[in-house]
Amino acid sequence: MSEAVTRTATTSPGLLASLDPLLREWLPRQRWFAGKGRPVTGFSLVTATELMPSGGQLALHHLLVRAHQPSTLGAAPHPGDCYQLLIGEREALPPRLAPALIGHVDQGPLAGRTVYDALYDARAAHLLLEALRSRARIGGLRFERDPRQEIREGLVPRVMTAEQSNSSVVYGDTFILKLFRRIVPGINPDLELPLALAREGCPRVPAPTGWLRAELAGESYALGVLQPFVQGADDGWELALRELAKGQDFGAETRELGRATAEVHTALARALPTVTLGHTQVQLLVDGMIERLDAAAQAVPALRPYAPGLHSAFTAVADLATEGRTWTAQRIHGDLHLGQCLRSPAGQWSLIDFEGEPSKPLAERRMPQPPARDIAGMLRSFDYAEHSADVPVPGWAETCRDAYCSGYAEVSGHDPRTDPVLLRAYETDKAVYEVLYEARHRPDWLPVPLSAVRRLASPDPS
Repeated sequence: MSEAVTRTATTSPGLLASLDPLLREWLPRQRWFAGKGRPVTGFSLVTATELMPSGGQLALHHLLVRAHQPSTLGAAPHPGDCYQLLIGEREALPPRLAPALIGHVDQGPLAGRTVYDALYDARAAHLLLEALRSRARIGGLRFERDPRQEIREGLVPRVMTAEQSNSSVVYGDTFILKLFRRIVPGINPDLELPLALAREGCPRVPAPTGWLRAELAGESYALGVLQPFVQGADDGWELALRELAKGQDFGAETRELGRATAEVHTALARALPTVTLGHTQVQLLVDGMIERLDAAAQAVPALRPYAPGLHSAFTAVADLATEGRTWTAQRIHGDLHLGQCLRSPAGQWSLIDFEGEPSKPLAERRMPQPPARDIAGMLRSFDYAEHSADVPVPGWAETCRDAYCSGYAEVSGHDPRTDPVLLRAYETDKAVYEVLYEARHRPDWLPVPLSAVRRLASPDPS
């Protein structure tokens, strides 16, 4: 084990004061920063661990930092989101690390040094993999791995540049390390569910090879997970757009994707507890959907004419529950769409990114839910893909919907289309979320979910 891996010295207490002015500018520009639109008013240090000591050509600090921001109007005071940062410091930054620049420090213990996002640095990325390989303990950090899986030395790292809510490093096309950026205490489903699926022998999700945790004040924080890298895999979203651009039918692929989804759902139902949703639980679920609809209609005037019809999509579920209908809820993916799926060169579909919707509280993301929620998310993704085509392909999304549900039924024994009331409710809830998101962030895309809203608001949405 290298000296860097075994060091346990904590970072200088003045480090955060040195970084504060630079982080106020740099942090809000990151794709994974959750508090966009509100200024950062200050920082507090949750923990700091020195991975490479200061004073040399390269120093490396692992930080968990809480960013404080003013609360939105009418919202309760918020303690601030906690972010995981890997901060490198050098006298000068080589040109290859220019995209990682945070800034030049002019005060405090780091005065005169240049600091940057060290995930872009091969030396720092290598240190993380070595720590996982050797199952190191550094301060409150715990680097762990499955002892049955080997991590070879010498794998060349490269950071993934695609914008996402976390950060990932690929090692030699063998492993991918995802570091969670916004950190909350408790069990992260992006580690919990793949571990559970691995115990069930489900091949549709890469089994975790290693993971990084922090133990602080009696609480555990999941910081990252290392999994096999599916070399040469196609992202489901990009694959769908390529097939659309060629005018190709995507039904065979989506049928296989439906089968893969059902395999994952079936394995999760075996691995983790399921619950029955009766009248009381269903009414709470419906109340939440109605509350989100009302809030979205208040914020987006274009949604208001359809609100009564959309309300009926939700109340229809409550009516069935009143008549004694129940549903089974289980652990699900929680944020399923084409971009969360990979197809290997051999044609095998895998599901990735089980973190759920990052904006939701952890307890909510870990609650059992009807599988129809995942299925609805994928159906909405087909709709988005069709509307993204430069040349329209009429009926493409509908073909995908039918093929996906048929594939799902082949494995699960249950066709989602045979429960149209629940599926419509979840599609409606997703479309309402999309309307609010597009109105706030991508107004040019607003017609996409609004077209779904028009369909779902009708008495016969089929």
